[in-house]
Amino acid sequence: MQQTEEEEKASEDQICCCDCTSSDSSSCSSSEAGDPPSLSYNHPSLAHEHPSLLSEPLSQSYKPSSHSYNPISLSYETPSLSIKARSLSYEPLTLQYEPPSKSPSHSFNLSPPSTLCKEPLVTPTHPFNHPPPHSPSSNPSPDHPPPLTLDDPSIRVVTTTPDSPATSSMGGKVPFSPPPSPAALGKVPYSPPPSPATRGGGPGPRFKLLTEGEVQCCYLNHTRTVVSKILSSKFLRRWENHRLYLNDSCISSKTPSACVGTLDYTRLEDVYVIGRWDAGHKFCVRLVIPDGSLLLQANNAYTRDQWYHSIIWKKNIFKYRNILKRSARSDVIVKEIKNLVDFVKSTPIQDECVSHVPIEIVSSVLGENSECWSDKRSSEELISAVMPLLENTPPSTEICHFLSGHCLLHPRSPLIEDAITPIIHRILKHNVDFSKFPHTRRLVQDYIYALHSHNDGVDVIRRFVASVHGPISGCPHPRVLPNLISVSLAAVFAEFEVPSMLERRNLLSSSTPPQQTPPADSDDDSAISSIVNCYLNVFQNVSEYDDWLPGLAQLLQPIPFPDEALACAAFVRRLSSVVRRVAVDARCEVHQCVLGVRDAKDGWFDVFCPSSLVCYDEGQIWSAMLDSLINCCCKRKNFIAELVGKRLGACLLLALRDHDAAQTALCLALEWGLIGGEGEDQRMTVITTLQSTATGLCHYSMLCDRQNHLKELQQKGGPRKLTLPSRSTDTDVIRLLSVGAFGNLECLSLAFTHVTSACAEYLFKLPALRYLNLWATKFGDAGLMMISEHLPKLQVLNLCETPVSDRGILALSTMSNLKKLNLNSTQLSAEAFEMLKQKLPGLQEMDVRYTEAW
Repeated sequence: MQQTEEEEKASEDQICCCDCTSSDSSSCSSSEAGDPPSLSYNHPSLAHEHPSLLSEPLSQSYKPSSHSYNPISLSYETPSLSIKARSLSYEPLTLQYEPPSKSPSHSFNLSPPSTLCKEPLVTPTHPFNHPPPHSPSSNPSPDHPPPLTLDDPSIRVVTTTPDSPATSSMGGKVPFSPPPSPAALGKVPYSPPPSPATRGGGPGPRFKLLTEGEVQCCYLNHTRTVVSKILSSKFLRRWENHRLYLNDSCISSKTPSACVGTLDYTRLEDVYVIGRWDAGHKFCVRLVIPDGSLLLQANNAYTRDQWYHSIIWKKNIFKYRNILKRSARSDVIVKEIKNLVDFVKSTPIQDECVSHVPIEIVSSVLGENSECWSDKRSSEELISAVMPLLENTPPSTEICHFLSGHCLLHPRSPLIEDAITPIIHRILKHNVDFSKFPHTRRLVQDYIYALHSHNDGVDVIRRFVASVHGPISGCPHPRVLPNLISVSLAAVFAEFEVPSMLERRNLLSSSTPPQQTPPADSDDDSAISSIVNCYLNVFQNVSEYDDWLPGLAQLLQPIPFPDEALACAAFVRRLSSVVRRVAVDARCEVHQCVLGVRDAKDGWFDVFCPSSLVCYDEGQIWSAMLDSLINCCCKRKNFIAELVGKRLGACLLLALRDHDAAQTALCLALEWGLIGGEGEDQRMTVITTLQSTATGLCHYSMLCDRQNHLKELQQKGGPRKLTLPSRSTDTDVIRLLSVGAFGNLECLSLAFTHVTSACAEYLFKLPALRYLNLWATKFGDAGLMMISEHLPKLQVLNLCETPVSDRGILALSTMSNLKKLNLNSTQLSAEAFEMLKQKLPGLQEMDVRYTEAW
């Protein structure tokens, strides 16, 4: 009896707290709870019949007396074990041994030695594999069964929860045990799924940051008193519904209760996930505080992990914010920023705050400790630490000022090309408006100037422009060109215009001499500053890309340079190579940009005119411009009239130098009667100039021949109505109109022919033409603009199914005699239709079916 009482007392010391009704359910419940497992042999008869076995070591074998031994049915159930990193204690294990049915029933309690667990146990993410079988050399016999060890598959590990009574494998009930100590509660937490960073960047779950939500809460008091243990028991715990708020500095609840009030992040000793707390509460997060624990229960595992990672995020951000706010040493700040970056890169939280909040923390540090980063080494260390945060996030104002200062103070630092270049690429590719973010524009300017400060600065600038353009023929980022040109223009403007503006407003101090504007007649590169040279190199490199040239021409068309820059001959000479590339380009939308943006506005065509003070090459660039315009899209009456009206002297000068385009322009002016406003003397001057050279004389002779033919063509007589057969071409129209008189021709039909705008210059030689049918032809905008200038008496025009667009249709607004207009199936827009109706009030009929205006 004495041994039995001692045995019952020892059994009470190893109480299993699981409330399951079977050993299997007990093992499942305890393995998910994340509590230290306890192992016990709970055979009911072993303690009474063989009490001596309680003191035998685990490695000794058991030999039953007076019974035959049969092979044992071995079974092994893998526990789910987990650890807490800072715990080194080991909880007692309770082992269950199941002998064969014919052998005597035995039960004994074995505690493994403390040396078996030097480090805390880790919860596996999946069950262990089956243990290896016994070695072939081991031959168990009925007299000598195999020794029992922790690795022996005959041992079943049963883990228990601290809340519920357990049931032994033989059906015996285990008395209730009080909850374990706070230290024991934190020993075996559930390990959440590893984040992508810990898995080597592999795929993993992502969670949106929670700032508030409904959750069940339960508070456990860890005070080691009998009353607190009773109150923390399963039957006296209270689970309450709370709406928790994850604030920047604390966790709060608006539900009035003593369970959860306001919990500062500084009080959180640990936070971990528990798979199952007891049979009724599965998905829990435990918050360990000095005097207890707060359990949060979610609806599912995903929501539980979302709460867990959100709390971890808020807690760590609060910690790093306070540490960096109190730090003043640069090395400490760099170290903590590196830790912050590592944490940000490893968190599975996927939210805007993951990229913005660390940037705000670093920005506040730079704003408060700006004097710490004047040293090159500390500045480079900080840049290296911050760079991962700026991979997909634009820099803040403070970071831009810091990087700009580094570029100005240390222009040859290797980090400028290695680390800052990706930031500049992102700014140029994604920025939309520099007026809202002037600090980013200043950063790009200082970065480009730092590149230009190298010994091979010109080549470095060329490589930079090539890198932002990309290796293919077309740049895939449409914002790069306007952003790069905007930065360059702003830098040139600041170099020329800002000092003169300050001087005019008397804002320069008397001790600082005003910046002198380079003289206009100086063409030396030293007359302009290195900053201007730097950005002129950018313009020249950009103009070398064909896909960028149309956009560059449009951006430079309004002449966006200050007058002080245009007055500098060295600046104009360096820029002329860019303007020349625009002027000689074969694309009409490119070389037309040398003209002004509107009639009253001067363009590059006026700036490089030989009579201009800016011209330095005696009209070579201007002649290239005139050649491109005359031979392409500006062979029009309005352009020639404006040319001889404003630049007649320049045309005469180039005609005397055998320039073909100038001689062609003078001949067109004579043919269309645009010269002679000041009497016959001006006309004779033009004729004399053409006759003074061999090429000019040839042009004048051709003009005389055309005039004689025109007189014959416009003689009275000939048909009043003419229709060309289908499939006729421009050559057929020219041959037909070159023979005979067509002075009476009033109606011409070219419907369903293959004529184009090339025949327009022969059509407007018909003075009596009133009706023109161009249905289903290839007549385009260029021909339509010529017709609108030379056939003002036209009354009926059919453009059905022609490729004309708003550009050519709006030119018809000068034809005041037009009565009927057919624009069926053209590219007419609703805006152009409304403008045309306003400018042609006498229009009686207009067909706009199958157009946007229909």
